[in-house]
Amino acid sequence: MVTSNIRYLRKQAGYTQAQLAEKLDIKRSLVGAYEEGRAEPKLSTLVNIAKLFDITLDMLITADISVSGIQTKADRGHTGGKLRVLAITVDEEQRENIELVPQKASAGYLNGYADPEFIEELPRFRLPMLGNTGTFRAFEISGDSMLPITSGTVIVGQFIEDWATLKDGTPCIIVSEKEGVVFKRVYNKLKDSSVLRLHSDNPVYSPYEIGVEDVLEIWEAKSYISNSFPIADLSLDKLSSIVLDLQKEVQKLKKVD
Repeated sequence: MVTSNIRYLRKQAGYTQAQLAEKLDIKRSLVGAYEEGRAEPKLSTLVNIAKLFDITLDMLITADISVSGIQTKADRGHTGGKLRVLAITVDEEQRENIELVPQKASAGYLNGYADPEFIEELPRFRLPMLGNTGTFRAFEISGDSMLPITSGTVIVGQFIEDWATLKDGTPCIIVSEKEGVVFKRVYNKLKDSSVLRLHSDNPVYSPYEIGVEDVLEIWEAKSYISNSFPIADLSLDKLSSIVLDLQKEVQKLKKVD
């Protein structure tokens, strides 16, 4: 199991045996021996391999991460170039599913986000309207920080590989070690200060920053599923704005006549 996993992860990352050996601070011949089953890695080497590919030691030793139905994706796009392994599931036609992370599973997701066995236990579905490109995951959010989207709404997000490409104001699911799973608008400060500034749509909540080293995953919000329809904003200011816009349109029509 370890033999095939090391070879699989190395090839996914695009490393040669020499490059992997350099990162692990071991001889290239040892990498070849591990991959061919001629030698057993020391525990310290296994720990370093798991850290390099950002997976659990248990996953490296016991799970066949290349098995049909459970796949991984490697990502070196975000700041620092650290390799990220994304566990996914596919259907009988090898199309990626959308896994649902309910509120009660959010805490466990922080430890299991890269564990194929954990991901396989999540409910999964498909939304044809999202197409077949990209990797999607659904998260049930809690709280009222993003009103009018209410607590209990399921946000469907697309996995973001290169965090540097995020545009200011993009609504995203942020998975981080300190904050857990949160739904916020992201303002990209990675280039200047290696942080993301997170804003709520509800003005009661103040913006705050999170360091890139704490971020595990980012999913750009593409759709949402809710049992509650947004409440229309019919305040006096809103009505006045609507009337003013209508008056302007009427004036334009009169000029045309």
